Amino acid sequence: MVLQADAGLTLSFGRAQGLFSVVERLKGAREQDLRIVLLGLDNAGKTTLLRKLASEDVRTVTPTQGFNVKSVSANGMKLNVWDIGGQRKIRPFWKKYFENTDLLIYVIDSADKKRFEETGLELSELIAEEDLKGVPVLIFANKQDLATASPASEIAEGLNLHTYRDRQWQIQACSALSGEGVQDGMSWICHNIANKKK
Repeated sequence: MVLQADAGLTLSFGRAQGLFSVVERLKGAREQDLRIVLLGLDNAGKTTLLRKLASEDVRTVTPTQGFNVKSVSANGMKLNVWDIGGQRKIRPFWKKYFENTDLLIYVIDSADKKRFEETGLELSELIAEEDLKGVPVLIFANKQDLATASPASEIAEGLNLHTYRDRQWQIQACSALSGEGVQDGMSWICHNIANKKK
């Protein structure tokens, strides 16, 4: 029993060492800055997601009435994230934040099926914006911890993501509350966006 535990520790340490060396290689000589706009309908979980990325308390989140800006370090990158409120009256102002955007993160409440059409329309309008032309999109299918959540593959099909051929995109199932799936999305950013920007 002790031998198995020791072997497990050695294996874990070996994996951790391997991950550390990959992160070090990705870092390069200096930290890379990425400007990210974080959008989605109100109550999709954008601010909770941003707080989770910043390792902050996610238990008391209030709706964003304007915008939040946070700089988060992840995988040797400095992510300057603009979290903009998703209420209907705020959405016309989203476009003021698009200039020089490296990545769009769009958050969807996977359990709110009644608003799938609305969120799909907003996303397609964003994709058509001139200032976001060719900008990669990471879509977080949030609230996967809820029993009523639709799977990410079903959401991708409903949003016709396969028709977005002018840019890289990824849909990632996640729970901003628990953090599950969030790191996978960050890894996608690191491997597909940051490396191409160097």
